[in-house]
Amino acid sequence: MTGSAGHLGEALVTVLAARGHDVVGLDVVDSAATTVVGSVTDRAVVRACLAGVDGVLHTATLHKPHIVSHDRSSFVDTNIAGTLVLAEEAATAGVRAFVFTSTTSTFGRALAPAPGAPAVWITEYVVPLPRNVYGVTKTAAEDLCELVHRDRQLPVIVLRVARFFPESDDDDERLAYPDLNVKVNEFLYRRVDIEDAVTAHLLALDRAPSIGFGRYIVSATTPFVPADAGALVEDAPGVVRRLFPDQEAEYRRRVWTMFPAIDRVYDNARARTELGWAPRYDFRYVLDRLKADEDPGSDLARAVGSKGYHARSRG
Repeated sequence: MTGSAGHLGEALVTVLAARGHDVVGLDVVDSAATTVVGSVTDRAVVRACLAGVDGVLHTATLHKPHIVSHDRSSFVDTNIAGTLVLAEEAATAGVRAFVFTSTTSTFGRALAPAPGAPAVWITEYVVPLPRNVYGVTKTAAEDLCELVHRDRQLPVIVLRVARFFPESDDDDERLAYPDLNVKVNEFLYRRVDIEDAVTAHLLALDRAPSIGFGRYIVSATTPFVPADAGALVEDAPGVVRRLFPDQEAEYRRRVWTMFPAIDRVYDNARARTELGWAPRYDFRYVLDRLKADEDPGSDLARAVGSKGYHARSRG
């Protein structure tokens, strides 16, 4: 497990350990979930960590918020070179499965519809158009994973994971909304609970040998269908009211607002079909929790909590 001190890394270590697995957690940051303090760019450290290992979960990365604190070469070193080192050494060690945590940010500029166009329906067939160095390096790392799979027969699953972090949104336009309001809205089209993200990773670990190589979007199951795309950019509240007649009253009670427009929708159908993934946390589930005055997040999300972002690169 790389990135064991991060949100997803800690969650995965916690769940795997509870299921009786022996987990080696690698991170540049020491933590309760970290076994070895070191970087994925250090081939000797990686090789030692892989001794006797059956599967690899590679969550270590520099994230989008690190763009303001790290230069582009740091992103290349950690996200690209580190992934290549890990994949090559995993192939040499003969691991049965390699799961790479990528991001829906790889789609980048492909997420924005042209003026007057409907919301973009995002599947694995949409060609990525990275917007920044984060997206560029994660896309390149995906391709390196596929290359190692083809050259070395390493079973690899790439998971393009939607946002799951509890930290506040870094988009200035969202600051006008209460933070939880933003996150609940996003369960309609671009967010996943960390519990569901963990489940997807464990299924990918199990299915990788039979699949060989695959890319999958990991996001909450959207209630929308492609026929809604035009209305979503013109009147998203109207579409949501039609699908969830009880939503408006609950939002009024909380003095919340639905986004006026939704510009993209992540479709997780392929992950549900090919991985057998059944995410639990969707907008219906979350809305029902809110109506019952319960925390809409999972117990695992609360246990991991908020971490912020480390000042130095996580490897």
